[in-house]
Amino acid sequence: MSQPPSTQTYYDRFAAGYEAERHHGYHQLIDELELELVRRYGTGKDVFEAGCGTGLLLREAARVARRAVGLDLSRGMLGPARGRGLRVVQGSLTDVPLPTAAFDLVYSMKVLAHVPPIGSAVAELARLVRPGGHLLLEFYNPLSLRYLAKRLGGARRIAADGTTEKDVYTRFDTPARARSYLPPDLELVGVRGVRVVTPTSRVFAFAPLGRLFSWAEHAACDAPLLRNLGGFLILIARKRATAG
Repeated sequence: MSQPPSTQTYYDRFAAGYEAERHHGYHQLIDELELELVRRYGTGKDVFEAGCGTGLLLREAARVARRAVGLDLSRGMLGPARGRGLRVVQGSLTDVPLPTAAFDLVYSMKVLAHVPPIGSAVAELARLVRPGGHLLLEFYNPLSLRYLAKRLGGARRIAADGTTEKDVYTRFDTPARARSYLPPDLELVGVRGVRVVTPTSRVFAFAPLGRLFSWAEHAACDAPLLRNLGGFLILIARKRATAG
């Protein structure tokens, strides 16, 4: 019986088609809701993206940041990022080969859900942030329409060789559990829910319906009664200033 691919191999296989749907519709909306926070906390600052993939978000961060650096485990993903002229390094979220307190903003989107030693990963990302700086940490939320759709629709195919989403480790964390991963030197200052009301990405295939759901997602993402239902849950944390 064949062995499942490693996480690095999975993303190397994913790299070829990763950007196919990312420039319009549903995926563009998700990226924009994440980038709004990156711009808010990273403009004019030193910024680090953990799990930068092919560099789509990092490219936008680099346009507003003083300095932008990305890291990814996959060589296949990093090839296009380097082709975009972005500053990137290969490595693991649990052992980032960069100095302590080197950045004002550290963010990670759609990556922490695939890291088994989650506590170690969050602690490592916190190490990179200067006192007073911020982290944007995105988790997959089981209390969401996206989770229900995943349960009903099954694993999506990501490569021609038959590799699917079930071939990589994936965790779903409730809002309370996600908050529990923050080390003591991080203070939670906000939460954003992404994909709160969209039942399936297919609604964006019909432009008028897509515009309606785009408006609804922007309205719901920071609403106190709705944001914790986001399929993607972004914790906004600030590193406490050191005493003295």
